[in-house]
Amino acid sequence: MRAAVITGTHSVQVDDVPDAALLGADGAVVTVQKSAICGSDLHFYDGDMGVGPEGLRVGHEAVGIVAEIGSEVRTVKVGDRVVIASVAGCGHCVGCALGDPVQCRNGGPKVFGAGVLDGAQAEAIAVPGADFQLRKLSGELSEVSDEAALLLTDNLPTGWIGARNADFVPGATVAVIGLGAVGLCAVRAALMLGAGRVLAVDPVAGRRAIAESFGAVGVDPNAEGGTVAQLLEATKGLGVDSVIEAIALDATLDAALSSVRPGGTVSIIGVHALTPYPFQVLGSLFRNLTIRTTTAPIQQTWRELLPLVASGRMATDGIFTHSFPLEQAPDAYAAVAARTGDCIKTVFNVS
Repeated sequence: MRAAVITGTHSVQVDDVPDAALLGADGAVVTVQKSAICGSDLHFYDGDMGVGPEGLRVGHEAVGIVAEIGSEVRTVKVGDRVVIASVAGCGHCVGCALGDPVQCRNGGPKVFGAGVLDGAQAEAIAVPGADFQLRKLSGELSEVSDEAALLLTDNLPTGWIGARNADFVPGATVAVIGLGAVGLCAVRAALMLGAGRVLAVDPVAGRRAIAESFGAVGVDPNAEGGTVAQLLEATKGLGVDSVIEAIALDATLDAALSSVRPGGTVSIIGVHALTPYPFQVLGSLFRNLTIRTTTAPIQQTWRELLPLVASGRMATDGIFTHSFPLEQAPDAYAAVAARTGDCIKTVFNVS
């Protein structure tokens, strides 16, 4: 079968690789219909994280059709259209019973396409713990589009949990720093959860315009004074009630910690590089800040998000901007890595 493989910094190719095969009696093989590039995939593409001498079969966002199941699988069958959680757990432990693979007691969480499980930017993918990782798109979910289903694999749950973890009350002022796909999903989630005002921070005007179309107020970090000065001005010097940080660069983390009000919360959902971050411990201590970070508990968020998306209450349009066949993965990665206002998120049409 064919799969996208990152072979080095700014180097990706589509290679013939071994066919996906069952990983156990509780596993499944899914034929991928559509996959997508996530901002965290760019950490491998940009060289922030190593890929190994043989490269990395990358990608963790996919929707497809079940092609094969193990003897212990009960909730899906061959031929079902399914969405795949990007973060996998064993599906059998106490942590997984909470819907949270981050708390998996049997080996911890595993992300597809990050070196342990093969990636989803491929013609097929092997899924362990299928009853936990897969959700059948039937009944009221049958009309969910492939693009909306792709957002449900990672970006929308991550933005949702980022807003949940921000701990704000209805009417609060919330800043979202970084308006990639995850940040834009966080904007929508914050508004859905009752934020009175969302200040959307990104240097790219086109991305701010998308956030503004969702109902946010755009903030240009390159304007006079930078992010902190503008957020303080917007809140009459107090600081925002909560910050959802969706980039995790040193500079943006500094801005988040400096622009939140005393007693406020910084919810970090961006993926930081492997280099140490000089955390402002003393300032955070004196200002009584709450700092929360997480890899999204995808399956847990589905309990809320699937009905919202199926009913249309949670919009999913405006995030995907480009599509490519899988064979054009090099062009797709180059487009996303440019981080422009007109290319937010790319879908691969696989099969």
